[in-house]
Amino acid sequence: MTRLASFWSGLGGDPALVSRVSAVERSGVLPSRLPVREFAGACVGVCALAAAELAARRTGGGEVPAVRVDDGAVATAFVSERHLRVDGRAAESFAPLSRFWRTADGWVRTHANYPHHRARLLSALGAPEDPDAVAAVLAGRSAQDVEETVTAAGGLAVALRTPGEWAAHGQAAAVARLPLVERVRLDSAPAREFAPVGVGDPLLPAAGLRVLDLTRVIAGPVATRTLALLGADVLRLDPPGMPELPDQHTDTGFGKRSALLDLASGREVFEKLLASADVVVTGYRPGSLDRFGLSAEAPAERRPGVVVAQLSAWGATGPWAGRRGFDSLVQVATGVARIEGEKDRPGALPAQALDHGTGYLLAAGVLRALSDQADEGGSRLVRVALARTAAELLAGGAGDAVPGGEVSATPWLAERDSPLGRLRYALPPVEFEGGPRDWARGPGVWGADAARWL
Repeated sequence: MTRLASFWSGLGGDPALVSRVSAVERSGVLPSRLPVREFAGACVGVCALAAAELAARRTGGGEVPAVRVDDGAVATAFVSERHLRVDGRAAESFAPLSRFWRTADGWVRTHANYPHHRARLLSALGAPEDPDAVAAVLAGRSAQDVEETVTAAGGLAVALRTPGEWAAHGQAAAVARLPLVERVRLDSAPAREFAPVGVGDPLLPAAGLRVLDLTRVIAGPVATRTLALLGADVLRLDPPGMPELPDQHTDTGFGKRSALLDLASGREVFEKLLASADVVVTGYRPGSLDRFGLSAEAPAERRPGVVVAQLSAWGATGPWAGRRGFDSLVQVATGVARIEGEKDRPGALPAQALDHGTGYLLAAGVLRALSDQADEGGSRLVRVALARTAAELLAGGAGDAVPGGEVSATPWLAERDSPLGRLRYALPPVEFEGGPRDWARGPGVWGADAARWL
């Protein structure tokens, strides 16, 4: 509970509420050298506690519902993409060119799941779309050269670093100055007045709240998927020319609606949505949405009282702030992959724990901001970064490799029909007394909904 208490304090929560959390520990889950099991449980635990706190406020200010964190549920959710089945078919994972590669002096990891990233990688390397050809090119170049060349072309490649090498990097220094969850009051907007929520079945602390979801991949969608679980009307917006990976959308689309909107040509539609949004969540590179009026402060100027939640890979400041990034690449840059690997080969965490953990932390930050608004008012900024989450995980220290145990995921899996087919999926790990145990709706077809509020 020490880590959970630390996270909760960083979110501005009442320390006394930590006593409302109980844990079911299962030592065989999420085996690793770094303390992933404890870290994952703390991320989910503070999210559930923030939800329970808001629930108590909206039902009349009584006792905060008891929170339960079960390592089995958390571990299952942290690898939800592996458990997903669509009509019995397993979800597609990393593409063939998204992997570790040997270089002349070490290792790099590339990310090429999206077609445009794959095309940029191959163009930068001057290689055909063939793993053997790519391996041959990379074997003759230094890891640093590959990182710089591919990055300059808009692709994704990161050289493997040790924790010490990362600590000496300028981006690590920028990240070290940040809190795990950055929380800023932006203005003096009036205190939020919540409509009361009855003690129903289930208890939905985010009922009636509108969330604009401009995120992709895993961390941001996990955060908004969690807000949808808690009753929020979540509308995800994607640009028409940037298709999402189908299985990724299925896994993270529970509880939400999905619409396509060009923020340039559809500016009037977007401004109408923003005018009545309670929360705006963005997951694009810092600065990339500023031209659409989506900097940290701009939404609050048009919609006083809004909560702006921002996610990035490397952080909002520092030499790498504007770089693209994914969980797997942050693991490589920060030294996590070196710790989790063997002497002659890098490794990886047992889950995309930076993505999932950051997602639950972001949702927790939003929920705490909503509670703070009821007391103090003010538009709020909540900001997280995968690299800062990695720093927190690394701060827990590394031990000997923990062997995996025989813990079945079956108790935390469910099935349902959906417009995408028959789904098997991981149940949400956020659990508090009276709260929801599943999403009210499954994922729909990507981009098939209207860009409007219900």
